[in-house]
Amino acid sequence: MVSVSLCMIVKNEEDVLERCLNSISHLVDEIVIVDTGSTDRTKEIAAQFTDLIFDFTWRDDFAAARNESFSHASMDYCMWLDADDVFLNEDQKTFLTLKETLDPAVSVVMAPYHTGFDERGRVTFSYYRERLIKNRTGMSWVGAVHEVVTPVGKIFYADFAVTHHKTRPSDPDRNLRIYQAQLDAGKVLDPREQFYYGRELYYHHCWEEALGVFERFLEEGRGWVENNIDACCHYAYCQKELGHEQAALAALFRTFAYDRPRAEVCCEIGLWFFQKEKYQQAAYWYAMALTCVRDDRRGGFVSPDCYGYLPCIQLCVCYSRLGDQKKAEAFNELAAFCKPDSPTVHYNRTVFQAMSEQTAYKG
Repeated sequence: MVSVSLCMIVKNEEDVLERCLNSISHLVDEIVIVDTGSTDRTKEIAAQFTDLIFDFTWRDDFAAARNESFSHASMDYCMWLDADDVFLNEDQKTFLTLKETLDPAVSVVMAPYHTGFDERGRVTFSYYRERLIKNRTGMSWVGAVHEVVTPVGKIFYADFAVTHHKTRPSDPDRNLRIYQAQLDAGKVLDPREQFYYGRELYYHHCWEEALGVFERFLEEGRGWVENNIDACCHYAYCQKELGHEQAALAALFRTFAYDRPRAEVCCEIGLWFFQKEKYQQAAYWYAMALTCVRDDRRGGFVSPDCYGYLPCIQLCVCYSRLGDQKKAEAFNELAAFCKPDSPTVHYNRTVFQAMSEQTAYKG
């Protein structure tokens, strides 16, 4: 069995740290906590689980803090978590099995990161992250914001997932502030940093600035394919916010220059036509989404609903508005197969039933 050091960086996490550590402490062989300036009970809570607690002066650099936490690890693998992450029961079991069976030649274990959920707790947004990194192999974190370890050697894709459950909002301006400070200091952003800087500008409603960053990122042609596709989508969102509808659509089609269609993009194109009340065209793109093969291991951001429920429910509405109630009902039932407890599905059934009764009455 391989051994694992859990390595965390924390600051003022008294509301979530115990929940996190309760879900994982019995599965790891060592816990390293690097505190970057807590003024609450964070270190007191951490002390209930480990003696390996270290202070680190925060300098607006997540990679530096994570590398510090890894530097204190003594086990075979280092695993990172944020304080508002948890291991659900099934994932705990899967993780333990992984420890018992993992080939020691593996350098990096990739695992799903679940970060978005619907009202029933089902995953609506996820992506793979490097979760276990073999210790003392020279791999390190890079990037002051949206830090990453570039995997080398043998990579293994695991089935356990880490679930991200925030209990409070984080500082919404922190990431943008760090990027802008770097730029003010003369730093030239690498392609990945450009991509995430553009996203931060989008989140802050700096549409014109974001467009410029995304355009430079795409024109330089040095980005990873999944980031290229996502940059096109965010380019489209910015154009839409600025009222440039045709440019927004063109940006979505631009994604096809990088790889085969993604269901997420097809649903965005479907929505563009749907909002123009062009239901035939919208139906085409929602149907196209249903033909896309979901591949979480490609590493991009994945919205599971786009591979089933969302296009089905939208096809139901499209065909209803086109006057084809038989098709509309069929797609509503397909949506029900994806989410049997969907309020929208049940509402549509009620509407279809009422329409059927009205037709029978008239007959």
